[in-house]
Amino acid sequence: MRSVGVEEELLLVDPGTGNPRAVAGTVLARAEAADDGGAGPGLEKELQREQLEIATRPTTAMTDLAAEVRERRAMAAEQARSAGAEVAALATSPLPVDPFLSDGRRYRKVAAEFGLTAQEQLTCGCHVHVGVASDEEGVAVLDRIRPWLATLLALSANSPFWQGQDSGYNSYRSLVWGRWPSAGAVEVFGSAKEYHAQVQAMLETDTLLDTGMIYFDARLSRNYPTVEIRVADVCLEAGDTVLIAALARGLVETAARAWRAGEPPAPATVGMLRLAAWRAAKSGVSDRLVHPLRWKPAPAPVVVGALVAHVHDALSDAGDLALVRASLDRLLSRGGGAGRQRETLARGGGLRAVVADAVERTVS
Repeated sequence: MRSVGVEEELLLVDPGTGNPRAVAGTVLARAEAADDGGAGPGLEKELQREQLEIATRPTTAMTDLAAEVRERRAMAAEQARSAGAEVAALATSPLPVDPFLSDGRRYRKVAAEFGLTAQEQLTCGCHVHVGVASDEEGVAVLDRIRPWLATLLALSANSPFWQGQDSGYNSYRSLVWGRWPSAGAVEVFGSAKEYHAQVQAMLETDTLLDTGMIYFDARLSRNYPTVEIRVADVCLEAGDTVLIAALARGLVETAARAWRAGEPPAPATVGMLRLAAWRAAKSGVSDRLVHPLRWKPAPAPVVVGALVAHVHDALSDAGDLALVRASLDRLLSRGGGAGRQRETLARGGGLRAVVADAVERTVS
């Protein structure tokens, strides 16, 4: 059974106004003091002071992952409250914000080099790590999961608002994130040697600061023996995070089996993958997506059904099939995180109510 773990970026907000609060340093300092020398398990700073990152340990059981995600979110909420803030699993802030960059030499270099791209980059994603046996297997997986990543983005879409207004998208985070020079879809690499050569060539352009800025939709992890799938918004509800993780593991296992069987990657161009990702960001699960087998528009439930069919055997073998089907039924019925945010706004109370609802659902 492949291990799986997740990293989630959470927004720090004022409990009264819902506005983002730049208190990550205070939160981490208090957590470190309370933990007698550590920053608490899986609690880290991010690019902006208005956000925190939580991380689970690797596990093989989705029930254990669900418990860890909820535990980490609750821990982050407790530490945030000690600094007079709350945490919200929102991929962008619904309310206007002018973010404050986190302290550190690397962050200062990012700000100096990338200007407004860095200054405005207050976005929260979800990264899923799935264990692989080697870099060779990992790159074979990356080559074969490319057509399906846009569907994961659509399922996770949780960022309809930007700077106080409706963006017209379900995942505006993904468009803001796409401003980085290395972000997005990539070509088929064919081998681990070619993958590493491509990364080195990108670094030699002096456009990226380091390997930490290899922002592919999915990549080999720098620190762990995993494939890191980075395409998703942070999910409003912990159960949706577990759903994304289960599907991600299913994709990795299905791709690895196809590689071992000698099946070649689908010949999808980067241009088509970018179109599919844009459509996923626009539609979420509320409208049409680009079908990754036919490359034609299809209703979101049809495309999601094709994804489940694609990974069916891997989900079944892992014991995740029933969980995925039940979770998808719930997610599709409420329109995902973006649908929930817009529904909350429609009920009244403005964007402040959207943030308050997100605070509640983050730890519920």
